[in-house]
Amino acid sequence: MGILILYFYYFGFFLTTGCSEASEEAEPLPVNQETERKLTLVWSDEFDYIGLPDRNKWSYDTAGNATGWGNREAQYYTKERLMNAEVKDGFLNINAIKEDYKGFKYTSARLITKDKGDWLYGRMEIKAKLPDGRGMWPAIWMLPTDWAYGGWPSSGEIDIMENVGYDPWVIVASAHTESYNHVRGTQKSNRTTVNDCYSAFHVYILEWESKEFRVYVDDKLYFTFKNEGSGYKAWPFDKRFHLLLNIAVGGNWGGAQGIDDTVFPRSMVVDYVRVYQYK
Repeated sequence: MGILILYFYYFGFFLTTGCSEASEEAEPLPVNQETERKLTLVWSDEFDYIGLPDRNKWSYDTAGNATGWGNREAQYYTKERLMNAEVKDGFLNINAIKEDYKGFKYTSARLITKDKGDWLYGRMEIKAKLPDGRGMWPAIWMLPTDWAYGGWPSSGEIDIMENVGYDPWVIVASAHTESYNHVRGTQKSNRTTVNDCYSAFHVYILEWESKEFRVYVDDKLYFTFKNEGSGYKAWPFDKRFHLLLNIAVGGNWGGAQGIDDTVFPRSMVVDYVRVYQYK
């Protein structure tokens, strides 16, 4: 999420190998936008059930609640609480709510595929509708499973989609590495405008290969990060990563212009998550 999460080094949490059974609904199979290589579906959640997110595919990340996730976030991420993460009517709903809860003013959910879906390279597709409102900070992103090169940002971070509510309709993709990160002022990122991202579903896509990764909205390329060939400090993306879906409230970036308490509740609604790898 473009966040200074140095405590990851100590907790060492996130990603895994593994693949749940692939859904057969994800047809036709996509083709890599740049190389035209065919892809095979290896993991998906179509959210065609009711209740909590599938425990075989998702876990709840709560380890950073006490520290504001190193980023001064205002929400408390809950675990297995339908109010904050619920599947119904064919969609996953991640809900940010204004309420008094364990000493916090807001609750939300941060879902991860760690140890239930971890991948090295591939195409990740997430079809989602985003929450609006000042103070909202939804994100679709990836973190390393094994932290092989050390704590953040040395082992890397890939932001497929971030939006902050005070900057409406602007979608941001970023790479974070030891060489390129916002702490140093060297972060690599780009932005695009999606005028109906709050009212309509769009597919947020990562195509990740050994030489580069590319980020798209609805197959429209808007960010490319290349492997310079200079080693892990610039390219730590040769290890397993996992997916994260969450809504943060406030924080150094999301709350830079305050939080509008009148907008709650707000939801990020996800139609599907699909992961493909190359044949």
